[in-house]
Amino acid sequence: MSTGNELIASGDYIKHHLQNLSYGQFPDGHWGLAHTISEAKSMGFMSLHLDTLGISFLLGVTFLFFFYRIGRKMIVDTPSGAQNFIESIIDFINENVRGSFNGKNPLIAPLALTVFIWIVLMNTMDLIPVDWLPYAAQQIGAFFGADPYHVFFKVVPTTDPNATFGLAIGVFLLMLYYSIKVKGFGGFTAELTLHPFSSKNYFIKILLIPANFFLEFVSLIAKPISHSLRLFGNMYAGEMIFILIALLPFWLQWTLSLPWAIFHILIVLLQAFIFMTLVIVYMDMAHNKGH
Repeated sequence: MSTGNELIASGDYIKHHLQNLSYGQFPDGHWGLAHTISEAKSMGFMSLHLDTLGISFLLGVTFLFFFYRIGRKMIVDTPSGAQNFIESIIDFINENVRGSFNGKNPLIAPLALTVFIWIVLMNTMDLIPVDWLPYAAQQIGAFFGADPYHVFFKVVPTTDPNATFGLAIGVFLLMLYYSIKVKGFGGFTAELTLHPFSSKNYFIKILLIPANFFLEFVSLIAKPISHSLRLFGNMYAGEMIFILIALLPFWLQWTLSLPWAIFHILIVLLQAFIFMTLVIVYMDMAHNKGH
């Protein structure tokens, strides 16, 4: 990536690739796109990462359209290769749901399928050469009169903590909803206050409520945090390695990037599987009346 005929420094190259295309409100009150990293920081928490939102939405629509088209054309006698592929994915999801979810809720399998496929697609963006889409974004920006160097475009949505936290918080809210719906508000409250320490003595049981609530509340809040950071951390590290490889001489780039890309396919699938598995486990915990 260059500005004019001069290559930007390695540090600037890395920062540029890790910076989102941010839209938000500037300190003086006007709204617009950030042209520098400092401008993006000045927008604060409420800025929108247009690249993350755009790519996530596009991949989600692609997933829904593809599954919808195949679903409309399903044939029992002579299924197509695409139909067999989708059916194998659905069987895989159903098997995991049956193995980890003991309640009865028709939402869990579709939820697990959606989360798994969507995250696989977002993670797979990591396998696209790191300069291709940012360079295309720069050319589009230059066409509209922008300085190419000040056009940011972060390709992999799951390397943005806003995306992973959004997914994890959505799952967490569903977990809270079903915990209260299945166990009742009183049952959910008792789960937070009467465990892990308990006593048959009523007075001691009351004294233990603050300690129980502290431990259970920390455990509860840790779920969406660990859920999101696990996915973000692994994908961010993988993307960073691709960026560092891109700084090497051309002949060395292909020597290292191809083996890493092949290995990274495993990470792409594994991280989506882990996220999906935790979704199923958390939903099972929400439906469990054992306590």
